[in-house]
Amino acid sequence: NKNTYFHKMKYKGLCVKLAINEEQRPVGMIQYIPIEYSFAKGKDLYFILCIWVHGYKNKGVGNYHKRGIGKELILAAEEDVKQKNAKGIVAWGIPLPFFMRASWFKKHGYVKVDQQGFLGPVLLWKSFSEDAIAPSWNKNVFESQTYPDRVTVTGYISGWCPAYNMVFERAKRASQELGDQVIFNEINLLDDVKGERQIVFDTLYLNKKKLYNGPPLSYTKIKNKISKELKKIQKKNQ
Repeated sequence: NKNTYFHKMKYKGLCVKLAINEEQRPVGMIQYIPIEYSFAKGKDLYFILCIWVHGYKNKGVGNYHKRGIGKELILAAEEDVKQKNAKGIVAWGIPLPFFMRASWFKKHGYVKVDQQGFLGPVLLWKSFSEDAIAPSWNKNVFESQTYPDRVTVTGYISGWCPAYNMVFERAKRASQELGDQVIFNEINLLDDVKGERQIVFDTLYLNKKKLYNGPPLSYTKIKNKISKELKKIQKKNQ
């Protein structure tokens, strides 16, 4: 979970900055880490895992969008990594109008250098030095074994993203409830951080197809998708 990730990675350079309102309550956050501990390739760079500003009008502290808080957070992170002698800072963005929009980073001077597929995550960066080397995505390597008479649900997880942590737990619970023909395979990326397995986003696969790529899926949707795949296998093996 997030707490486990924080306590393990705070000694490896994980940085977090908060935006605080007049009542001393957090209304925004940015977290970033040396790129060696991220899911992109690079050197002497930092990687922005997440930037978030509270945007719920009738929940929590209220809507703080459109106030320049995101801009202040990203500028603060950039100044911080410059002080750490980084040669640039890297971000990931989504080409569609969801969370972490690639267009928002471009608006703030970030340049696209790589992308995973047509609508997959975009890799962007801002260079601080003439000799900085542009980053690139690591290649996704699917590790889990699949079976002709079983459904395999594979969850890569490190814990850095609360939204994905919920999706992971929902998928695990749904898999367990659907019986022995569904195998849930957990791959903890923190077991080998900065090793060969820290090469992908926290990601969920249904057999060899990505199940999660966007806003968090509900428990019902996840269970329905697994059930649908299970019925296909049962029909095929009749």
